[in-house]
Amino acid sequence: MEEAIKKADVLIEALPYIKKFHKKIIVIKYGGSILGEDKIRRGVLEDIVFLNFMGLRPVLVHGGGPSISDRMRSEGKKTEFIDGMRVTDEETLIVVEEELQRLNDIIVQEISELGAKAIGLNGGDKRIIQVQKKKTDVDLGLVGQIVGIDTDPILEALRTERIAVILPMGKGPDKKSYNVNADEAASGIAIALNAEKFVLLTNVKGIMRNPEDPNSFLSTLTIDEARGLAEENVVQKGMIPKVMACIDALDNGVKKTHIIDARMPHGLLLEIFTDQGVGTEIIK
Repeated sequence: MEEAIKKADVLIEALPYIKKFHKKIIVIKYGGSILGEDKIRRGVLEDIVFLNFMGLRPVLVHGGGPSISDRMRSEGKKTEFIDGMRVTDEETLIVVEEELQRLNDIIVQEISELGAKAIGLNGGDKRIIQVQKKKTDVDLGLVGQIVGIDTDPILEALRTERIAVILPMGKGPDKKSYNVNADEAASGIAIALNAEKFVLLTNVKGIMRNPEDPNSFLSTLTIDEARGLAEENVVQKGMIPKVMACIDALDNGVKKTHIIDARMPHGLLLEIFTDQGVGTEIIK
């Protein structure tokens, strides 16, 4: 009986959040090595399906970097990164799009198996993600900088209570396809949809003041505090584009952003529906 009462208490704690976020759009970015782990992916998708059945409007943007790198290695192709961005020639672009589409199909199928409706969207189709060639000191090849988002196909999916599952490809004015950083794509989509929340699922607990000290975990940061940590090199490597994506989203109308550990069972639900949360929230 005590266990049943505890479960009821959790539901009561969640009730104000369910009411507050009813019909609100939540953009979730999911990628990296955690996307390839079947058990973790299943748990994340269960949470997203739960959000959908609770009346929220989840949009999932996924990457697939490790799968792309594995495929490149198996085909004897060289993988090169500059400042965390994959140098993308025409051969690499074919691999990128094929691997992203393969992962997209898996996610859509698994959401369907969990009882919800989903639609896979390629960001380059119908110019959902509009880009121009990214200008950098070193030529990255077919890597795109977002200049616009057409939200109509995404909103149409949400109107019919389908979960939109988007892969980060873009289309340029030259009608060429471009590889787009998944964090940037998710942030841009969250901004264009005026999302209530932007959630980045990763493989760490959140932001730590000292990565070696588990007690230095930071549960809440303002934009200025987050920028300061990046300037002080407290935020490093793969976390930098995630923090910058959150800051960009907040600067452009998204209400709140979160970085959470996808490996924590039901971490997404705990972050959204409980008072304490489990990850790092970055707020205005």
